[in-house]
Amino acid sequence: MSEFLPDTLPKTSPQRLRRLALVGAAGFVLILAAGTASRLMASQDLKKTSQASAVTTVNIIQPGGGESGELVLPGRLQAWNEAPVFARTDGYLRRWYVDIGQPVKAGQVLAEIDAPEVDQQLVAARAALATAQAQRDLAATSAARWKRLVADNAVSQQEADERAGDLAAREAMRNEAIANVRRLESLTAFKRIVAPFDGVVTSRDTDQGDLISAGGGRITPLFTVSDTKRLRLYVSVPQSLAGQIRPGMSATFTTPDLQGQTFNARLVRTADAVDAQSGSMLIQLEVDNAGGRLKPGGYAQVSLDLQAASTTSTASVRIPSNALLFRKEGTAVAVVSGDNTVSIHPVKIARDDGAELELASGIAANDWIVTSPPDAIATGDKVNAVKTKVKGGANAKG
Repeated sequence: MSEFLPDTLPKTSPQRLRRLALVGAAGFVLILAAGTASRLMASQDLKKTSQASAVTTVNIIQPGGGESGELVLPGRLQAWNEAPVFARTDGYLRRWYVDIGQPVKAGQVLAEIDAPEVDQQLVAARAALATAQAQRDLAATSAARWKRLVADNAVSQQEADERAGDLAAREAMRNEAIANVRRLESLTAFKRIVAPFDGVVTSRDTDQGDLISAGGGRITPLFTVSDTKRLRLYVSVPQSLAGQIRPGMSATFTTPDLQGQTFNARLVRTADAVDAQSGSMLIQLEVDNAGGRLKPGGYAQVSLDLQAASTTSTASVRIPSNALLFRKEGTAVAVVSGDNTVSIHPVKIARDDGAELELASGIAANDWIVTSPPDAIATGDKVNAVKTKVKGGANAKG
């Protein structure tokens, strides 16, 4: 049938075919080279990324100076003298004369108790004393008479001795009656409840008509009188700092109710023993409260000046507590050198202030230390160090 088809298809020369083959081969080579180069670049980028991720990034700071000697601890204010006042006689409260917040003087009457039973007992005791006194006087007269009769041999010595013995017994009975009268007179005097010293009434737990029972197991006192001209300030100092506490040290403190006001205190004594449960030593400071602005029982934020009591002779530095490493060799910190190489330095802690530590040895003020170091960090490690500005330092982040 091909003899009937028109001869219209163009004919391609061999030279044209060779050129087309060369162009295709060159294109294939270019595509292959581009793919290989792309894979090589991706591999190199991955290697660089892996190497970069293998280097740990850490924050580093320089230590602060160790000249700060301030120790801030909570404390509790207490009246210099505080006396709960209870009743010493039974009865009913007739009247009270002072209320909370009122100043009182020593011996001032706070309240009066109506005690009719004690009054009647006193009347009966005085009558019994009069009887005992009369019997003693009669016995004394008889004894004297019988003594004279013995001298005249009118009576026997035995009868005279019996009269002398009766006199001694009557004198003892009279003395007992006198003691009972004095006891009831004292109970009668206790009907007047008085202030034990100059101070302020800080509590009143009674009212007119209340039944008063002396020694009846009453828990709360009728009144509480406090001497607030001076206050005691109690503070618990951690055992690690107990060795730096000395009587005579100065302190300042603030209270929540008097914002912006600072008060002075002086350390007067210490417990000189560490509490087994809290691990702290109790100290007592004296506060002048002549103005009456401070309230006993209140909370205080106390700042102790430990600089004068510091026993560290060499210059010390301060670091944050999160920079400390705990190794089997002891406590240490990680120091980064100029080429970002880590070295582990053992340190000696002079004082632990909680958020900060004062070091006596181990690092210098111009060292760069790692904060929050990884547990696996070791000497010779390479790190990516980021300098950080901290309180008290001059290190700019960069």
